[in-house]
Amino acid sequence: MAKVTFNEDLCKGCELCSTACPVSIIKMDKTKINAKGYHPAAVEDMAKCLGCANCAMICPDVVITVER
Repeated sequence: MAKVTFNEDLCKGCELCSTACPVSIIKMDKTKINAKGYHPAAVEDMAKCLGCANCAMICPDVVITVER
């Protein structure tokens, strides 16, 4: 199983990662506001993650780490 982590305080909530995810498990966390004032990205169901790293590759701020 893959593990995806986000540096939440650097995320600007652009949602590019959620559009790049082939299984649509990345959403903006509406329960949190980060240091920049945005809702950061979060994985809803880590068990469904394919470990493809599309999210990490598309992130303009390099805030996503994918471990396989």
